Amino acid sequence: MFAGRMPGLLLAACAALVAWLAHLAVPLVPLLTAAVALGIVVGQVPALRTALTGSLAPGLRVASRQLLRIGIVLLGLKLSLVDIAELGWVSIVTTIGVVVLTFVGTIGLGRAFGLRGHQPILVASGFSICGASAIGAMGAAVRARDEEQAVPVALVTLCGTIAIAVLPALWHPLGLSATGFGHWVGAGVHDVGQVIATAQIAGTTALAVAVVVKLTRVLMLAPMVAITVAVERRRATDATSPRPAIVPLFVAGFLAAVVLNSLVPLPEWLLVGADWLQTALLAMALFALGASIRFAELASTGWRALVVGLTSWALIAVLAYGAVLLG
Repeated sequence: MFAGRMPGLLLAACAALVAWLAHLAVPLVPLLTAAVALGIVVGQVPALRTALTGSLAPGLRVASRQLLRIGIVLLGLKLSLVDIAELGWVSIVTTIGVVVLTFVGTIGLGRAFGLRGHQPILVASGFSICGASAIGAMGAAVRARDEEQAVPVALVTLCGTIAIAVLPALWHPLGLSATGFGHWVGAGVHDVGQVIATAQIAGTTALAVAVVVKLTRVLMLAPMVAITVAVERRRATDATSPRPAIVPLFVAGFLAAVVLNSLVPLPEWLLVGADWLQTALLAMALFALGASIRFAELASTGWRALVVGLTSWALIAVLAYGAVLLG
């Protein structure tokens, strides 16, 4: 069984390496964004379709599920409750408010536009919390199919990449200081790598603020997943099918990692190693998710999802700007 998974896992590992090299060549391109984009490109090559759905499928499935969950757990080691507390209660409350309002608003918009299955929840997770990683985490928790995650992953990658160019252009016209710009980026951009690529333009102070605000949003992953799963369990009409756990094991692991990093002085080598491993695992997982996207098959509903994604992107940018003004 393990041998059958090796081809897909090796492909995902090679893709993660290529994405890393692309990031080194063009630092403004976040590594995880490059991994998703590479997966999307590979998924569109007709000559590879048979292999992607055949011999490579078992390994890619492991990458997009099990490796993703391990990566999410390790992501918790990036968070420190002490750093988040130093933001102050106003910034913390407004950041949480932006997450909740964007999440609820995007779900309502997605349902109004007729997005199928779990797609409204997945789009909402990606745009309000932490990009493609949140989509994968929420998808695993509610047991969404890989096909349902394809459009949200593509959308959040597209809009996050656009943000890298658009937000710096609005920095001075909006009258933001470097610190305010960092806060805006941290509260409004989706993926951690995209936040870093955007905020670093304004200097180290803006980057530091952006990362802490962003990680505050990442911390919301656990409660948002738990609440969503609880609601989905209550709405389930099929009593015979197994229901997902209210707090999935990998989400509990994520919270445990946050607490551990907050209370125990972990050695720097351990944190650096965990960061490298987490990035590699998430790159493999997001490549696998990207490779499941088929633009031709999404043409019928793609425009609806695009409208929902762009509207959600604008919504979180406006709410995040309001949060900066209140802070």
